[in-house]
Amino acid sequence: MELTRSEMEIMDVLWNSETPLSRSDLLARQDEKTWKDSSVHIMLNGLLRKGAIREAGFIKRTKTFGRTFAPTLTREEYFATTIYCHNYKPEIVGLMKALLSREDITAEEMAEIKKLVAEK
Repeated sequence: MELTRSEMEIMDVLWNSETPLSRSDLLARQDEKTWKDSSVHIMLNGLLRKGAIREAGFIKRTKTFGRTFAPTLTREEYFATTIYCHNYKPEIVGLMKALLSREDITAEEMAEIKKLVAEK
């Protein structure tokens, strides 16, 4: 699944939220957006079709009810699947080597990675 820039902006708001959000919640929380407020409904439906989000329930807004949305996968899961959705798939050992060579990996993160590899 590949997401557009605008869809990624919506996903970023959802990923940063601890609770499902309605359309109006998304609009209120997104300060720097590349899309128009009127197109958020179209993008939400597109994200639903792609399986990136799910309907999480309903919330009462004045006299009407609105749907709330939650992501179906984490930010990390999305990027991991994105790597493998192209025709040119990286070799896993080389990919891990490149990720582990980053300077910004903390000692705590490295210990967690070692633990995950040992469990696998």
